[in-house]
Amino acid sequence: MCISERAFLKLANGSDVRGVSIEGVVDEPVTLNAEAANRITSGFLDFLSTKTGKKIKDLRVAVGHDSRISAPMLKNAVLEALTAAGAVTVDCGLASTPSMFMSIVFPETKMDGSIMITASHLPFNRNGLKFFTKDGGVEHEDIIAILEAAARFPEQKGDLTKVQKYNLIDRYCHHLRKKIRAALNMGDTPLKGMHIVVDAGNGAGGFFATQVLGRLSADTSGSVFLEPDGHFPNHIPNPENKQAMAAIQKAVLDAHADLGFIFDTDVDRMSAVLKNGKEISRNALIAMMAAILAPDYPGSTIITDSVTSDELTEFLQDELGLKHLRYKRGYKNVIDECIRQNKAGVVSPLAIETSGHGALSENYYLDDGAYLAVKLLIAATKAKAQGRDLGALIKKLGEPVESKEYRMKIMGEEDFRAYGQGVLETFEQRAEKAGIRIAKPSYEGVRLVFPNGWALLRMSLHDPQMPLNVESRKRGGVAEIVKEVEKLLAGFTSLDMSVFRS
Repeated sequence: MCISERAFLKLANGSDVRGVSIEGVVDEPVTLNAEAANRITSGFLDFLSTKTGKKIKDLRVAVGHDSRISAPMLKNAVLEALTAAGAVTVDCGLASTPSMFMSIVFPETKMDGSIMITASHLPFNRNGLKFFTKDGGVEHEDIIAILEAAARFPEQKGDLTKVQKYNLIDRYCHHLRKKIRAALNMGDTPLKGMHIVVDAGNGAGGFFATQVLGRLSADTSGSVFLEPDGHFPNHIPNPENKQAMAAIQKAVLDAHADLGFIFDTDVDRMSAVLKNGKEISRNALIAMMAAILAPDYPGSTIITDSVTSDELTEFLQDELGLKHLRYKRGYKNVIDECIRQNKAGVVSPLAIETSGHGALSENYYLDDGAYLAVKLLIAATKAKAQGRDLGALIKKLGEPVESKEYRMKIMGEEDFRAYGQGVLETFEQRAEKAGIRIAKPSYEGVRLVFPNGWALLRMSLHDPQMPLNVESRKRGGVAEIVKEVEKLLAGFTSLDMSVFRS
Protein backbone atom coordinates (compact mmCIF):
# COMPACT_ATOMS: atom_id res chain seq x y z
CA MET A 1 0.00 0.00 0.00
CA CYS A 2 1.34 3.43 -0.94
CA ILE A 3 0.76 5.99 1.80
CA SER A 4 1.65 9.55 0.81
CA GLU A 5 3.16 12.17 3.09
CA ARG A 6 -0.12 14.08 2.82
CA ALA A 7 -2.03 11.01 4.05
CA PHE A 8 0.36 10.64 6.97
CA LEU A 9 0.01 14.31 7.91
CA LYS A 10 -3.79 13.98 7.97
CA LEU A 11 -3.31 11.62 10.94
CA ALA A 12 -1.94 14.48 13.08
CA ASN A 13 -4.39 15.36 15.84
CA GLY A 14 -2.82 18.00 18.05
CA SER A 15 0.02 16.22 19.85
CA ASP A 16 -1.28 12.72 18.97
CA VAL A 17 -1.73 10.52 15.91
CA ARG A 18 -5.32 9.38 15.30
CA GLY A 19 -7.20 7.63 12.53
CA VAL A 20 -9.72 4.98 11.57
CA SER A 21 -8.23 1.52 12.20
CA ILE A 22 -11.04 -0.91 11.40
CA GLU A 23 -13.77 -1.06 8.78
CA GLY A 24 -17.44 -1.16 9.57
CA VAL A 25 -18.58 2.46 9.75
CA VAL A 26 -20.09 4.00 6.61
CA ASP A 27 -17.96 6.71 4.97
CA GLU A 28 -15.07 6.10 7.37
CA PRO A 29 -12.33 4.32 5.40
CA VAL A 30 -9.33 2.92 7.25
CA THR A 31 -6.54 5.49 7.53
CA LEU A 32 -4.39 4.09 10.36
CA ASN A 33 -3.59 0.50 9.39
CA ALA A 34 -0.68 -1.79 10.32
CA GLU A 35 1.62 -0.38 7.64
CA ALA A 36 0.96 3.21 8.74
CA ALA A 37 1.59 2.37 12.41
CA ASN A 38 4.79 0.53 11.48
CA ARG A 39 6.20 3.40 9.45
CA ILE A 40 5.14 6.02 12.01
CA THR A 41 7.03 4.02 14.64
CA SER A 42 10.14 4.24 12.48
CA GLY A 43 9.56 7.99 12.33
CA PHE A 44 9.37 8.12 16.12
CA LEU A 45 12.62 6.17 16.46
CA ASP A 46 14.30 8.66 14.14
CA PHE A 47 12.95 11.55 16.25
CA LEU A 48 13.87 9.86 19.56
CA SER A 49 17.40 9.10 18.40
CA THR A 50 17.94 12.75 17.50
CA LYS A 51 16.40 13.98 20.77
CA THR A 52 18.40 11.66 23.03
CA GLY A 53 21.65 11.63 21.05
CA LYS A 54 21.59 7.82 21.16
CA LYS A 55 21.88 5.37 18.30
CA ILE A 56 18.59 3.62 17.56
CA LYS A 57 19.98 0.23 18.59
CA ASP A 58 20.76 1.69 22.04
CA LEU A 59 17.24 3.02 22.62
CA ARG A 60 14.81 1.41 25.08
CA VAL A 61 11.16 1.79 24.03
CA ALA A 62 8.01 0.57 25.81
CA VAL A 63 4.67 -0.10 24.10
CA GLY A 64 1.22 -0.28 25.70
CA HIS A 65 -2.39 -0.12 24.63
CA ASP A 66 -5.95 0.32 25.88
CA SER A 67 -8.87 -2.04 25.28
CA ARG A 68 -9.61 -1.17 21.65
CA ILE A 69 -10.22 -4.12 19.35
CA SER A 70 -7.65 -2.87 16.82
CA ALA A 71 -4.91 -2.70 19.49
CA PRO A 72 -3.34 -6.15 18.85
CA MET A 73 -2.98 -5.47 15.12
CA LEU A 74 -1.40 -2.06 15.63
CA LYS A 75 0.80 -3.26 18.48
CA ASN A 76 2.32 -6.02 16.36
CA ALA A 77 3.08 -3.49 13.63
CA VAL A 78 4.75 -1.17 16.16
CA LEU A 79 6.78 -4.04 17.67
CA GLU A 80 7.89 -5.14 14.19
CA ALA A 81 9.33 -1.69 13.47
CA LEU A 82 11.07 -1.44 16.84
CA THR A 83 12.70 -4.86 16.68
CA ALA A 84 13.69 -4.43 13.03
CA ALA A 85 15.58 -1.29 14.00
CA GLY A 86 17.34 -3.12 16.83
CA ALA A 87 15.87 -1.05 19.68
CA VAL A 88 15.29 -2.74 23.05
CA THR A 89 11.56 -3.34 22.87
CA VAL A 90 9.27 -3.89 25.87
CA ASP A 91 5.62 -4.92 25.51
CA CYS A 92 3.66 -3.61 28.50
CA GLY A 93 0.31 -5.01 27.35
CA LEU A 94 -2.91 -3.41 28.61
CA ALA A 95 -1.89 -0.10 30.17
CA SER A 96 -2.95 3.47 30.79
CA THR A 97 -1.48 6.44 28.97
CA PRO A 98 0.01 7.95 32.18
CA SER A 99 1.64 4.64 33.11
CA MET A 100 3.41 4.62 29.76
CA PHE A 101 5.10 7.89 30.62
CA MET A 102 6.00 6.50 34.04
CA SER A 103 7.87 3.67 32.29
CA ILE A 104 10.45 6.36 31.52
CA VAL A 105 10.54 7.46 35.17
CA PHE A 106 10.55 4.18 37.09
CA PRO A 107 14.12 3.04 37.90
CA GLU A 108 13.16 -0.58 37.13
CA THR A 109 12.33 0.25 33.52
CA LYS A 110 14.16 3.50 32.58
CA MET A 111 12.83 3.72 29.04
CA ASP A 112 14.09 6.35 26.62
CA GLY A 113 10.65 6.65 25.09
CA SER A 114 7.25 5.01 25.04
CA ILE A 115 4.30 4.53 22.73
CA MET A 116 0.67 4.28 23.84
CA ILE A 117 -1.84 2.87 21.38
CA THR A 118 -5.11 4.69 22.10
CA ALA A 119 -7.69 7.07 20.68
CA SER A 120 -8.96 8.16 24.10
CA HIS A 121 -12.79 8.34 24.10
CA LEU A 122 -13.31 8.19 20.33
CA PRO A 123 -15.61 5.52 18.78
CA PHE A 124 -14.58 1.86 18.65
CA ASN A 125 -13.33 2.01 15.03
CA ARG A 126 -10.72 4.67 15.80
CA ASN A 127 -7.26 4.29 17.24
CA GLY A 128 -4.08 6.28 17.56
CA LEU A 129 -0.57 6.64 18.89
CA LYS A 130 0.74 8.80 21.72
CA PHE A 131 4.47 9.29 22.15
CA PHE A 132 6.47 10.10 25.28
CA THR A 133 10.04 11.11 25.98
CA LYS A 134 11.63 12.07 29.30
CA ASP A 135 10.12 15.54 28.80
CA GLY A 136 6.57 14.17 28.63
CA GLY A 137 4.25 13.95 25.67
CA VAL A 138 5.59 15.23 22.37
CA GLU A 139 4.40 18.53 20.90
CA HIS A 140 2.37 19.11 17.75
CA GLU A 141 5.45 20.13 15.77
CA ASP A 142 7.12 16.89 16.88
CA ILE A 143 4.17 14.89 15.55
CA ILE A 144 4.53 16.64 12.21
CA ALA A 145 8.24 15.77 12.11
CA ILE A 146 7.50 12.14 13.03
CA LEU A 147 4.85 11.84 10.28
CA GLU A 148 7.07 13.48 7.68
CA ALA A 149 9.79 10.99 8.58
CA ALA A 150 7.28 8.11 8.39
CA ALA A 151 6.63 8.96 4.74
CA ARG A 152 10.32 8.32 3.98
CA PHE A 153 10.55 4.93 5.70
CA PRO A 154 9.45 1.61 4.18
CA GLU A 155 7.46 -0.91 6.20
CA GLN A 156 9.78 -2.98 8.40
CA LYS A 157 9.56 -6.64 9.42
CA GLY A 158 11.22 -7.44 12.73
CA ASP A 159 11.70 -10.39 15.07
CA LEU A 160 8.94 -10.48 17.69
CA THR A 161 10.81 -13.17 19.66
CA LYS A 162 13.14 -10.36 20.77
CA VAL A 163 10.31 -8.46 22.46
CA GLN A 164 10.51 -8.35 26.26
CA LYS A 165 7.34 -8.33 28.36
CA TYR A 166 6.76 -6.28 31.50
CA ASN A 167 3.68 -5.87 33.69
CA LEU A 168 3.81 -2.09 33.87
CA ILE A 169 0.37 -1.69 35.45
CA ASP A 170 1.49 -3.74 38.46
CA ARG A 171 4.45 -1.41 38.94
CA TYR A 172 2.32 1.68 38.39
CA CYS A 173 -0.31 0.54 40.91
CA HIS A 174 2.43 -0.06 43.48
CA HIS A 175 3.46 3.56 42.89
CA LEU A 176 -0.11 4.82 43.48
CA ARG A 177 -0.63 2.67 46.58
CA LYS A 178 2.63 4.00 48.03
CA LYS A 179 1.41 7.58 47.50
CA ILE A 180 -1.87 6.86 49.31
CA ARG A 181 -0.24 5.06 52.24
CA ALA A 182 2.30 7.86 52.72
CA ALA A 183 -0.33 10.61 52.61
CA LEU A 184 -2.75 8.91 55.01
CA ASN A 185 -0.16 7.38 57.38
CA MET A 186 -2.72 4.79 58.52
CA GLY A 187 -0.81 1.55 57.94
CA ASP A 188 -1.10 -0.96 55.11
CA THR A 189 -4.91 -0.82 54.83
CA PRO A 190 -5.66 2.92 54.98
CA LEU A 191 -8.89 2.66 52.98
CA LYS A 192 -10.60 0.20 55.30
CA GLY A 193 -14.09 1.55 55.95
CA MET A 194 -14.19 3.52 52.68
CA HIS A 195 -16.71 2.43 50.04
CA ILE A 196 -15.64 3.57 46.58
CA VAL A 197 -17.05 2.56 43.21
CA VAL A 198 -15.34 2.82 39.84
CA ASP A 199 -16.75 3.00 36.31
CA ALA A 200 -13.98 2.15 33.83
CA GLY A 201 -16.30 2.27 30.81
CA ASN A 202 -14.79 -1.05 29.62
CA GLY A 203 -11.55 0.81 28.97
CA ALA A 204 -8.19 0.24 30.62
CA GLY A 205 -9.03 1.71 34.04
CA GLY A 206 -10.42 -1.32 35.88
CA PHE A 207 -7.07 -1.71 37.62
CA PHE A 208 -7.88 1.26 39.85
CA ALA A 209 -10.65 -0.70 41.58
CA THR A 210 -8.88 -4.04 41.81
CA GLN A 211 -5.18 -3.19 42.18
CA VAL A 212 -5.30 0.15 43.98
CA LEU A 213 -8.51 0.46 46.01
CA GLY A 214 -8.99 -3.25 46.70
CA ARG A 215 -5.37 -3.78 47.73
CA LEU A 216 -5.76 -0.97 50.29
CA SER A 217 -8.91 -2.63 51.74
CA ALA A 218 -11.53 -0.31 50.27
CA ASP A 219 -14.97 -1.77 49.59
CA THR A 220 -15.38 -1.55 45.80
CA SER A 221 -18.68 -3.44 45.53
CA GLY A 222 -21.01 -1.82 43.03
CA SER A 223 -18.22 -0.90 40.63
CA VAL A 224 -19.26 -1.23 36.98
CA PHE A 225 -17.80 -1.94 33.54
CA LEU A 226 -14.33 -2.83 34.78
CA GLU A 227 -13.79 -5.52 32.12
CA PRO A 228 -11.82 -4.36 29.06
CA ASP A 229 -14.06 -4.48 25.98
CA GLY A 230 -13.15 -2.43 22.93
CA HIS A 231 -16.71 -2.47 21.62
CA PHE A 232 -17.66 -0.24 24.60
CA PRO A 233 -21.06 -1.93 24.97
CA ASN A 234 -22.33 0.03 27.98
CA HIS A 235 -21.52 3.67 27.31
CA ILE A 236 -18.86 5.86 25.73
CA PRO A 237 -15.80 5.81 28.03
CA ASN A 238 -15.83 9.57 28.42
CA PRO A 239 -16.46 11.41 31.71
CA GLU A 240 -18.03 14.28 29.74
CA ASN A 241 -20.67 12.01 28.22
CA LYS A 242 -24.09 12.41 29.90
CA GLN A 243 -24.90 8.69 29.71
CA ALA A 244 -21.52 7.83 31.23
CA MET A 245 -21.96 10.31 34.07
CA ALA A 246 -25.47 9.01 34.72
CA ALA A 247 -24.04 5.47 34.99
CA ILE A 248 -21.51 6.37 37.71
CA GLN A 249 -24.08 8.47 39.57
CA LYS A 250 -26.45 5.50 39.62
CA ALA A 251 -23.64 3.17 40.73
CA VAL A 252 -22.73 5.45 43.65
CA LEU A 253 -26.32 5.88 44.82
CA ASP A 254 -27.23 2.19 44.39
CA ALA A 255 -24.16 1.09 46.39
CA HIS A 256 -24.52 3.85 49.03
CA ALA A 257 -20.83 4.52 48.39
CA ASP A 258 -18.71 7.31 49.83
CA LEU A 259 -17.30 8.29 46.44
CA GLY A 260 -17.26 7.26 42.80
CA PHE A 261 -14.71 7.66 40.00
CA ILE A 262 -15.19 7.47 36.24
CA PHE A 263 -12.29 7.30 33.79
CA ASP A 264 -11.92 7.63 30.05
CA THR A 265 -10.55 4.77 27.97
CA ASP A 266 -6.85 5.37 28.57
CA VAL A 267 -7.22 6.83 32.11
CA ASP A 268 -5.71 10.25 31.48
CA ARG A 269 -9.03 11.88 32.44
CA MET A 270 -11.31 11.49 35.44
CA SER A 271 -14.47 12.84 37.01
CA ALA A 272 -15.97 11.99 40.40
CA VAL A 273 -19.34 11.65 42.10
CA LEU A 274 -20.00 12.39 45.78
CA LYS A 275 -22.10 10.10 47.96
CA ASN A 276 -25.20 12.24 47.40
CA GLY A 277 -24.84 11.78 43.63
CA LYS A 278 -23.40 15.26 43.00
CA GLU A 279 -21.22 15.33 39.91
CA ILE A 280 -17.67 16.61 40.37
CA SER A 281 -16.57 17.51 36.87
CA ARG A 282 -15.64 20.55 34.79
CA ASN A 283 -15.61 23.68 37.03
CA ALA A 284 -16.39 21.65 40.16
CA LEU A 285 -13.46 19.29 39.56
CA ILE A 286 -11.09 22.21 39.00
CA ALA A 287 -12.37 23.91 42.16
CA MET A 288 -12.03 20.77 44.28
CA MET A 289 -8.52 20.01 43.08
CA ALA A 290 -7.53 23.63 43.73
CA ALA A 291 -9.05 23.48 47.22
CA ILE A 292 -7.06 20.32 47.98
CA LEU A 293 -3.83 21.91 46.74
CA ALA A 294 -4.32 25.42 48.17
CA PRO A 295 -2.91 24.74 51.68
CA ASP A 296 0.35 23.46 50.18
CA TYR A 297 0.57 26.16 47.49
CA PRO A 298 -0.85 29.38 49.00
CA GLY A 299 -1.32 32.24 46.57
CA SER A 300 -0.42 30.05 43.60
CA THR A 301 -1.78 30.22 40.05
CA ILE A 302 -4.21 27.68 38.62
CA ILE A 303 -4.03 27.28 34.83
CA THR A 304 -7.26 26.29 33.05
CA ASP A 305 -8.63 26.29 29.54
CA SER A 306 -10.58 29.25 28.21
CA VAL A 307 -14.18 28.12 28.81
CA THR A 308 -14.24 28.06 32.60
CA SER A 309 -16.93 30.04 34.42
CA ASP A 310 -16.61 33.41 36.11
CA GLU A 311 -17.94 31.71 39.25
CA LEU A 312 -14.84 29.49 39.25
CA THR A 313 -12.56 32.53 39.05
CA GLU A 314 -14.39 34.12 41.99
CA PHE A 315 -14.07 30.91 44.03
CA LEU A 316 -10.37 30.50 43.32
CA GLN A 317 -9.57 34.12 44.09
CA ASP A 318 -12.03 35.06 46.86
CA GLU A 319 -12.38 31.75 48.74
CA LEU A 320 -8.99 30.11 48.19
CA GLY A 321 -6.74 33.13 47.75
CA LEU A 322 -5.38 31.75 44.49
CA LYS A 323 -4.90 33.28 41.06
CA HIS A 324 -6.66 32.06 37.92
CA LEU A 325 -5.09 32.12 34.47
CA ARG A 326 -7.40 31.15 31.61
CA TYR A 327 -5.34 29.81 28.73
CA LYS A 328 -6.03 28.07 25.41
CA ARG A 329 -8.07 24.89 25.07
CA GLY A 330 -6.09 21.69 24.56
CA TYR A 331 -4.52 19.74 27.40
CA LYS A 332 -0.99 20.23 26.06
CA ASN A 333 -1.57 23.97 25.90
CA VAL A 334 -2.52 24.31 29.56
CA ILE A 335 0.26 21.93 30.66
CA ASP A 336 2.91 23.79 28.67
CA GLU A 337 1.71 27.10 30.11
CA CYS A 338 1.94 25.66 33.63
CA ILE A 339 5.52 24.59 32.94
CA ARG A 340 6.35 28.06 31.58
CA GLN A 341 4.85 29.78 34.63
CA ASN A 342 6.85 27.64 37.05
CA LYS A 343 10.07 28.16 35.11
CA ALA A 344 9.40 31.91 35.29
CA GLY A 345 9.12 31.70 39.08
CA VAL A 346 5.31 31.78 39.28
CA VAL A 347 4.17 28.88 41.46
CA SER A 348 1.53 26.92 39.54
CA PRO A 349 0.66 23.49 40.94
CA LEU A 350 -2.21 22.60 38.58
CA ALA A 351 -2.98 22.73 34.87
CA ILE A 352 -6.46 21.44 34.14
CA GLU A 353 -9.04 21.49 31.37
CA THR A 354 -12.78 21.39 31.86
CA SER A 355 -12.66 18.07 29.97
CA GLY A 356 -11.00 16.44 33.01
CA HIS A 357 -7.40 16.48 31.76
CA GLY A 358 -5.51 17.55 34.86
CA ALA A 359 -1.75 17.71 35.45
CA LEU A 360 0.07 18.49 38.70
CA SER A 361 3.55 19.97 38.91
CA GLU A 362 4.28 17.45 41.70
CA ASN A 363 3.55 14.61 39.26
CA TYR A 364 5.82 15.43 36.30
CA TYR A 365 3.14 17.67 34.73
CA LEU A 366 1.47 14.44 33.66
CA ASP A 367 -2.24 14.48 32.88
CA ASP A 368 -3.18 11.42 34.87
CA GLY A 369 -6.78 10.62 35.79
CA ALA A 370 -5.71 7.99 38.32
CA TYR A 371 -3.39 10.45 40.08
CA LEU A 372 -6.20 13.02 40.30
CA ALA A 373 -8.39 10.27 41.76
CA VAL A 374 -5.67 9.51 44.33
CA LYS A 375 -5.62 13.18 45.43
CA LEU A 376 -9.43 13.24 45.78
CA LEU A 377 -9.41 9.87 47.52
CA ILE A 378 -6.88 11.01 50.11
CA ALA A 379 -8.94 14.14 50.81
CA ALA A 380 -12.16 12.11 51.07
CA THR A 381 -10.61 9.59 53.48
CA LYS A 382 -9.26 12.35 55.71
CA ALA A 383 -12.62 14.14 55.65
CA LYS A 384 -14.53 11.00 56.62
CA ALA A 385 -12.12 10.27 59.49
CA GLN A 386 -12.81 13.78 60.80
CA GLY A 387 -16.57 13.52 60.34
CA ARG A 388 -16.57 16.02 57.49
CA ASP A 389 -18.03 15.95 53.98
CA LEU A 390 -15.69 16.17 50.98
CA GLY A 391 -18.27 18.33 49.23
CA ALA A 392 -17.74 21.04 51.85
CA LEU A 393 -14.50 21.94 50.05
CA ILE A 394 -16.50 23.56 47.24
CA LYS A 395 -19.76 24.50 48.98
CA LYS A 396 -19.13 28.19 48.17
CA LEU A 397 -18.54 27.53 44.45
CA GLY A 398 -21.24 29.31 42.45
CA GLU A 399 -22.74 27.97 39.24
CA PRO A 400 -24.16 29.78 36.21
CA VAL A 401 -27.93 29.58 35.86
CA GLU A 402 -27.59 28.76 32.16
CA SER A 403 -24.75 27.63 29.93
CA LYS A 404 -24.61 26.50 26.32
CA GLU A 405 -22.11 25.82 23.55
CA TYR A 406 -22.90 26.49 19.88
CA ARG A 407 -20.59 25.23 17.14
CA MET A 408 -20.84 27.28 13.95
CA LYS A 409 -19.45 25.63 10.82
CA ILE A 410 -17.24 27.59 8.43
CA MET A 411 -18.57 26.69 4.98
CA GLY A 412 -16.88 26.89 1.60
CA GLU A 413 -13.62 28.47 2.78
CA GLU A 414 -10.44 26.66 1.70
CA ASP A 415 -8.35 28.52 4.31
CA PHE A 416 -10.87 28.29 7.13
CA ARG A 417 -8.33 29.35 9.75
CA ALA A 418 -7.64 32.65 8.01
CA TYR A 419 -11.37 33.23 7.62
CA GLY A 420 -11.97 32.48 11.30
CA GLN A 421 -9.18 34.84 12.33
CA GLY A 422 -10.80 37.57 10.27
CA VAL A 423 -14.12 36.91 12.00
CA LEU A 424 -12.49 37.22 15.42
CA GLU A 425 -10.78 40.50 14.57
CA THR A 426 -13.98 42.07 13.25
CA PHE A 427 -15.99 40.63 16.15
CA GLU A 428 -13.66 42.28 18.66
CA GLN A 429 -13.67 45.62 16.81
CA ARG A 430 -17.46 45.70 16.64
CA ALA A 431 -17.76 44.80 20.34
CA GLU A 432 -15.44 47.63 21.32
CA LYS A 433 -17.41 50.07 19.18
CA ALA A 434 -20.66 48.86 20.81
CA GLY A 435 -19.20 49.49 24.27
CA ILE A 436 -19.19 45.81 25.29
CA ARG A 437 -16.41 44.95 27.73
CA ILE A 438 -13.76 42.54 26.44
CA ALA A 439 -11.92 40.31 28.91
CA LYS A 440 -8.15 40.77 28.59
CA PRO A 441 -5.69 39.23 28.37
CA SER A 442 -7.30 36.63 26.13
CA TYR A 443 -5.10 33.75 25.07
CA GLU A 444 -7.79 32.26 22.88
CA GLY A 445 -10.57 33.90 20.91
CA VAL A 446 -12.60 36.88 22.16
CA ARG A 447 -14.44 36.79 25.49
CA LEU A 448 -17.19 39.38 25.96
CA VAL A 449 -18.39 40.33 29.42
CA PHE A 450 -22.07 41.21 29.90
CA PRO A 451 -23.86 42.37 33.09
CA ASN A 452 -25.28 38.89 33.67
CA GLY A 453 -22.84 36.59 31.88
CA TRP A 454 -20.25 36.16 29.17
CA ALA A 455 -19.63 34.79 25.67
CA LEU A 456 -16.42 33.35 24.24
CA LEU A 457 -15.99 33.04 20.48
CA ARG A 458 -12.97 31.04 19.33
CA MET A 459 -11.62 28.80 16.60
CA SER A 460 -11.90 25.03 16.96
CA LEU A 461 -8.55 23.37 17.63
CA HIS A 462 -8.82 21.07 14.61
CA ASP A 463 -12.04 21.58 12.63
CA PRO A 464 -13.54 24.28 10.36
CA GLN A 465 -15.79 25.47 13.16
CA MET A 466 -16.14 28.44 15.49
CA PRO A 467 -17.48 27.39 18.89
CA LEU A 468 -19.36 29.97 20.95
CA ASN A 469 -19.61 29.33 24.69
CA VAL A 470 -22.21 31.35 26.58
CA GLU A 471 -23.08 31.47 30.28
CA SER A 472 -25.60 33.57 32.16
CA ARG A 473 -26.47 34.25 35.79
CA LYS A 474 -30.15 34.64 35.02
CA ARG A 475 -32.86 32.57 33.37
CA GLY A 476 -33.18 33.48 29.69
CA GLY A 477 -29.85 35.27 29.77
CA VAL A 478 -28.13 33.00 27.24
CA ALA A 479 -30.70 33.87 24.58
CA GLU A 480 -30.21 37.60 25.30
CA ILE A 481 -26.44 37.31 24.95
CA VAL A 482 -26.75 35.28 21.73
CA LYS A 483 -28.86 38.07 20.19
CA GLU A 484 -26.04 40.51 20.88
CA VAL A 485 -23.47 38.11 19.43
CA GLU A 486 -25.52 37.62 16.25
CA LYS A 487 -25.51 41.39 15.67
CA LEU A 488 -21.72 41.41 15.94
CA LEU A 489 -21.45 38.56 13.41
CA ALA A 490 -23.73 40.11 10.77
CA GLY A 491 -22.48 39.74 7.20
CA PHE A 492 -20.29 36.66 7.67
CA THR A 493 -22.08 34.52 5.11
CA SER A 494 -19.66 31.56 5.37
CA LEU A 495 -20.49 31.19 9.06
CA ASP A 496 -23.46 28.87 9.67
CA MET A 497 -25.47 30.63 12.36
CA SER A 498 -28.49 28.35 11.99
CA VAL A 499 -27.29 26.62 15.19
CA PHE A 500 -28.74 29.52 17.14
CA ARG A 501 -32.23 28.52 16.00
CA SER A 502 -31.97 24.73 16.29
